[in-house]
This record gives sequence, structure tokens and C-alpha cells, in this order.
Amino acid sequence: MIKIVYLRVLFTFLFINISCGDKAEPQVAVERMDWWRQSRFGLFIHWGLYSIPAGEWNGNPNHDVLIRETGQITLEDYNEYLKQFNPERFNAEDWVLMAKNAGMKYIVITAKHHDGFCLFDSQETEFDIASTPFKRDILKELSDACLKHEMALGFYYSIMDWHHPHYLPRRKWEKNRPAEGADMKEYTTYMKKQLKELLTKYDNVAVLWFDGEWEKTWTHEDGEDLYKYLRALKPGLIINNRVDKGRTDNGGISKDSTFYGDFGTPEQEIPINMLKGMDWESCMTMNDHWVYNKSDQNWKSSESLIHKLIDISAKGGNFLLNVGPTAEGLFPGESVERLKEIGDWMKVNGEAIYNTKAGPFQQLPWGRSTQKKVDDHKTVVYLHVFDWPDEGELSIPLLENTIMNAYSLHDKKNISAFGKTRNGILIKTGGVVKSKYATVIAIEMEGVPVVKD
Repeated sequence: MIKIVYLRVLFTFLFINISCGDKAEPQVAVERMDWWRQSRFGLFIHWGLYSIPAGEWNGNPNHDVLIRETGQITLEDYNEYLKQFNPERFNAEDWVLMAKNAGMKYIVITAKHHDGFCLFDSQETEFDIASTPFKRDILKELSDACLKHEMALGFYYSIMDWHHPHYLPRRKWEKNRPAEGADMKEYTTYMKKQLKELLTKYDNVAVLWFDGEWEKTWTHEDGEDLYKYLRALKPGLIINNRVDKGRTDNGGISKDSTFYGDFGTPEQEIPINMLKGMDWESCMTMNDHWVYNKSDQNWKSSESLIHKLIDISAKGGNFLLNVGPTAEGLFPGESVERLKEIGDWMKVNGEAIYNTKAGPFQQLPWGRSTQKKVDDHKTVVYLHVFDWPDEGELSIPLLENTIMNAYSLHDKKNISAFGKTRNGILIKTGGVVKSKYATVIAIEMEGVPVVKD
């Protein structure tokens, strides 16, 4: 388990004077990223005006967060949602506690998505929460709840903005919005002012999660400038790689170290292999949509989501799992159920996820492995068993290390039966109680694991 108090960690790291814009340093400063690396598991929240239609426009029920573009909705029609957004059942503390009880350590919410609507009371635009019937500052309430329950907070912010008059390019189907007079420099100034608002109004912002950087109007030079601007405002801030132009595709990994950003952002996928020497986070939906879609019942099972969390941790990454609340401000019941079931598993097995590194065994036919350094003399390797062997024996590669102890996290009972073969170590699991979804066996060994060739 993480043995730090998040409030103390956040306020320590948010004010460390580190300049990661200096490419002579490693890409990521260890001190600034430390809490994020230990966390491994976070909640993504996509919520805004686009939640009101619940995925449906003109009889098509399959729209998502990009509904204004996929539905080719005019600004005049889309602005009508501003008058309707009134999530009276929203309770920030409920949201934070559901995330915390699921074993999540940080939350990232859409402060502003591509549609340009802001979930906070911005001095730079009237297209924000203050212009809705709800009026309450959602981000302030969420910020306060995160502070109260020691949850780290991050804001998603879209570089792309389909509402702002100076953002370019226009959508080809927007016949009544001429581009004449629009100036991207003016838009960039607006964006910087809003980001400064976010970083000064809400002191506990730990992560800025950018998106929408792929259009030609945003350049590598723009990304570099914005990264350095934000780093100067809050040196301990963690910023994803979508601030810059360098990621290859939805795989989310930047092409090389010349591009700015502290971590890669694979979307709806998990890298096949461990990504050495870089920080990364897979973001993923529970069903097929980022926002609430009333017609989408294609929910991933709790078992599938737990296996994804383990797989990501076993490869050295973080898992940012998404929930799309309803327009009323409620998490869908299916999301609530899955968060609870993940949390039940994490209460028993969380130590095999938090503060771990990629495991020493990357090719296990029955599961995955993570590891945690205890001190200079001992490491714990965690074996996450997805598929229980019929013969009751787990085989792992030969190690040069001396094994000191082994036990199941489910009941802490020692496993004393080991056997060696020419190709590996056999762990006899006859007395081990199987856990729902995945059983974790901890192996304590001397030193750092060294797999024999």
C-alpha cells in the first residue's frame, strides 16, 4: 500500500522548483512524478453539456462526447443545452468516495472539452457553469471533496475549442461561422488565461490532461511554449504528452524525447509489451462511450477491468478508468457496481498494485507479475493468477535469488511447497484459497529479482 498521505505529498511536490522543460535533465523529474507512479489507478470523468442528449441526436443513439461534430449541430442549437444543464443530484463527495472506495488515488475531470463549455466559473467566457441554471462551481466542490478525502485532482482541458470565435480551423459543415477575423494567437491567449485560472483557483490541481492537439493549427512550438508556461506557474504540475504534437496515434506514446509531456496516453488500449524508461497511462471506458449514452449496454465485466488494471501495472503503467455521469449528476448504476467490485478486490490485493513496478516475468501463460522493493535486501514479487492451473502448480522462470517466503494475499497463509525444474520454479498451490477475479501470491526474495537466462 502507498505509505504516504496525499495532502502532504501534493503540497510538497506542487511547489518543488523543477524545470522539466530543460531537456538536459531526464524527461521526467522523479520527485514530481513519484506520487503518480505510486498511485497506479485513477478515475476519468467525462461530463458536460454533451451529457444531456445521452448519446442521441436526430434519431441516432450512438453519439459520444463529440456529438456536436458527429451530429453536425449548429452553435445555436447546441447552446440550448446551456439552459438545460441543471444536475441537481450531483454530489462531489459521493463521487470522490466512490473513487476512493474503488481503490483509485486520483481523479481527472473534463474542465473543458472540445465543445468549449467550462465546468467552472471562468472570467474569460460566459459559456460556463455560471450561465446554466445550476450555477454552482462544480470544480470547486470537487476540489474541496478531494482535499477532504486525500484524493489527488486533475483537470482535462481541450486545446481544440469548437465554440471560441478565434479557434481555427472551422468545421467544414459550419456554413454560418466564417473564419474571417479569427486569430489563433488570440485563442492561445484566452487558453493560457483559463489555465492560469484553473491553477490558481484550485490549489490542489496536480495534473493537467490535454487533448485535441492534432489539428494543424496547433504546432510543436505551441506545445513547447504552453508546457513551459505551465511549468513556470506551478513547477510540480504533471502534464500529459498531448500538450505537444509528438504522439504517434491513439497509441499515445510520443515519438521521441524532443516532444514535451510527462507521460504517454494510450487510449482504449494497453501496450503489448512493457514500455521501458517512460511513464504512461492507459485511459479506457467501461462500455463503448466516454459520456453517458443511454443506449450503450456493452459494459466490460468487473473481471475484465481488474485484469486490465493488473496487466497495465505489470507493464509499469497507470490505469485511468472512465465514468460518464448522467445529466442529473449520477454515476450510472453499472459503473457504481463495477467500482464497488473493483474496490472489494483492491482492499485485499491493493498492495500488489500500488507503488509497484513492472514484474520480472513478462511472459506468464496464466497471469501477470508486479514487484515492490522493500529495502536494499528484500523484494516482493506478486504473481497475479488469472487462470488457475488444473494441476495446482504455477511455473515461473528460474531466479538467481533466494526465496524467503511465499503466501497468498487472500489469507496470508504461507506456501512452503516449492520445486525446481531445469526450466523454472514450481509453486504448489494445493492449500491456496482462490480469490474472485484474480488470486495474488506474494513471493519475498533476497535482493532485486534476477531471472536466469
